[in-house]
Amino acid sequence: MITLYEFALSGNCHKVRLILSVLGLDYRSVVVNGSALQQKLVDFLTMNPFGQVPVLTDDDVIIRDSQAILVYLAKKHGKEHWLPNEAIDLAEVVAWLSTAANEVALGPNRLRLHYKFGRAINVDESLQITDNLLNILQGQLERQPWLATNQITIADIAVYPYIALAPEGKINLNLYPAVTNWLSRIQNLPGYIGMPNMWQS
Repeated sequence: MITLYEFALSGNCHKVRLILSVLGLDYRSVVVNGSALQQKLVDFLTMNPFGQVPVLTDDDVIIRDSQAILVYLAKKHGKEHWLPNEAIDLAEVVAWLSTAANEVALGPNRLRLHYKFGRAINVDESLQITDNLLNILQGQLERQPWLATNQITIADIAVYPYIALAPEGKINLNLYPAVTNWLSRIQNLPGYIGMPNMWQS
């Protein structure tokens, strides 16, 4: 039985919920009490010593980190297009997973944390990162329908949530039509599930 330990409003947790739903996988959700720092308690730290969500368990298997969970689920349960075997395509997917963990996290994610949750950040730096990221995404998605290849991969799922939530960070996504077309393609996937305040066409 698959179990997902998560925060309801986390984009990183949403990407795992999304791939589970799109792949049609049954799972149990365990909402971790972040305000009580439940993720920092000893029992949770045995699953993830970094004290972070999401964590996914699949019988005796424990996977931490949202990108790693996407890799695991795609490899175990998805068709090959989700995580290609071809070297160049796989490298492209991994590059975008890195982007999700870096530029997406440092840009639109931090702006959302600031404006929605009151987190103190360097706003100018996060705006600069976000502007550069969205222009790169715009160029990439003008050339092809999906980020890494001509088919959807876990790269798209990894980058999607915090881009779709960027309006909560006071970002106008309508300035990037190729990006919003991509968001619409993801939102039209069979099994798609969203989150409150995500961009919608």
